[in-house]
Amino acid sequence: MIRVMIVDDQRPARMGFALMVAKDAGLLVIGQAENGQEALDFLDSSNKHKQPLPDVILMDVRMPVMDGLDATSAIKENYPSIKVVILTTYDQDDYAFGALSAGASGFLLKDVKTADLCKAIRSVHAGDAILTPRITGEVIKRGISVQVSTYEEMELRKKFAKLGRREFEVASLVCEGMTNAEIGEKLSIQSDSVKKTVSRILNKLGVKERVNIAVLWYKAGLNARR
Repeated sequence: MIRVMIVDDQRPARMGFALMVAKDAGLLVIGQAENGQEALDFLDSSNKHKQPLPDVILMDVRMPVMDGLDATSAIKENYPSIKVVILTTYDQDDYAFGALSAGASGFLLKDVKTADLCKAIRSVHAGDAILTPRITGEVIKRGISVQVSTYEEMELRKKFAKLGRREFEVASLVCEGMTNAEIGEKLSIQSDSVKKTVSRILNKLGVKERVNIAVLWYKAGLNARR
């Protein structure tokens, strides 16, 4: 059973996502919060009383008291094993981008269908990142378009240059939003082998979350090479 928490300042939105999650017998909503601070309080209380913590948190971006960006950063610092998925819309892309650096495992658009939502939760729990082709490129490219210096880009390219041929190939497919299973099928290798390769890539790039492979990829300007 994968435990899920929903954080959104709109009660109808929380109810809607909860009903969607309930459609999957393998998922269970164990908590809801209307802002980031309330979510942190819930986690701290659950941890203090030795109650189960959520495996995956669906996090809204703009909320009062504490927004999704600050909440994600705090959650990943205090509870690094919890996966955070940002709920966003196109008009929030620039703002939501910061959550990638804060440790979020990816994005879902708020108009996501039930089957895709449940699949995304399962994918994140299994170690994949939610990098849907519909929004990934726009979010990342728009978010970094005015933030990367020439020096930083060159340093990042040096990091990617240290990857082996297979590692570089897997990194490029991760950036396209492919899961381990999809990458394995495309490259005709086992999914477990892909998972180990991704772990090596994370180690060599000095990041912990799979989604940050894509962030660094775009910052290095490698998207132009694909």
